[in-house]
Amino acid sequence: MYWKANTASWYWNAAPIETQSLLIEAFSEIENDTKTIDNLTKWLLKNKQTNRWSTTKSTTDAVYAILLQGSDWISVSDAVNVTIGGESIPESKLKNNTVEAGTGYFKTTWNADEITPELAEVTLKKNTTGTAWGSLYWQYFENLDAITSAETPLQLTKKLFLKSNTDTGEALKAIEPSTKLKVGDLITVRITLKTDRNMEFLHMKDMRASGLEPVNVLSSYKWQDGLGYYESTKDAATHFFFDSVSKGIYVFEYDLRVNNAGKMSNGITTIESMYAPEFNSHSEGTTITIK
Repeated sequence: MYWKANTASWYWNAAPIETQSLLIEAFSEIENDTKTIDNLTKWLLKNKQTNRWSTTKSTTDAVYAILLQGSDWISVSDAVNVTIGGESIPESKLKNNTVEAGTGYFKTTWNADEITPELAEVTLKKNTTGTAWGSLYWQYFENLDAITSAETPLQLTKKLFLKSNTDTGEALKAIEPSTKLKVGDLITVRITLKTDRNMEFLHMKDMRASGLEPVNVLSSYKWQDGLGYYESTKDAATHFFFDSVSKGIYVFEYDLRVNNAGKMSNGITTIESMYAPEFNSHSEGTTITIK
C-alpha cells in the first residue's frame, strides 16, 4: 500500500520514506488495522530492497515505524521451510551458515558435482506470519548465441538494425540471422529496458561482436527522456551506469561500424542491480554474418 504521489524527487519537500513511516503511525492511531499497517510496512521493506534510505532521518523513521506498529515480524523464529529435490536442505549445508538474528537470513550453495536434475524442483512453505523473500541461482556455462532472454522485474530486449541513407533520409532495417552484412556497414544497436519498480544503482553491459567497432568511443554522462546515466565504451562492450531508474520503459541507441568479416556471436546485454544483485536480467544471444 502506497501513494503514487509519494515519490522521490529533487524538491525540498520530497521525503517518501519519512512520509510512509508517518502514515504507518497515523493508521495505527486512527484504527489500528494490522492488515493495512502490514501492507504499508511491506512497501517500506520492498523499497529498501532496491533503493537506499539516503539519510539517517529516513532510516530511523522507517525502523521506528516497522518495529513499533503492525504485526511482530522480528520475533518470528521459524524459518521458511525450503525443500529441494523432495528433501529439506540438509544440516551439512547449514552447519557453517549462521542464521541472522531478527531477519532469519541465511545462504547456502551446492558445488557442480552435487547438482542433479532433481534439484530443479524447489518448494517453499511459510508457517508463520510476516513477509519472507529469497533468491535461487542456478549457474552454468552456455554458448553466447544460444542464450535465451530472461523475464524478471527487469526486462531487456536487444535488436540490431542496418542503417542506410535513402532519398527520404536515414532508414533502419532489422538484421536477421540470415542477413548478410559487409565490411563498412553501419549498424544501430537498440536496447529496450523495462522495469516495474523504482530502482537505484544499476549497471547495464552491452556486449558486441568482435567484428564491430563503436562509432562513439568517448565516455560521457548523458541525459535522455528524464533518465541520467554514464555511458562508458570499452574494448568488448559498452557499459551504462544508472544512479536511479524510475518505473517505466527506456530505449537506448548507439552506432557500430562493421570492420571485419566472418560469422560471430554478437553477445548479450545484461543488467544488474548493484544494490540487490537478485534483480538482474539479460537479452537473448544472436549471431551475425559479415561478408
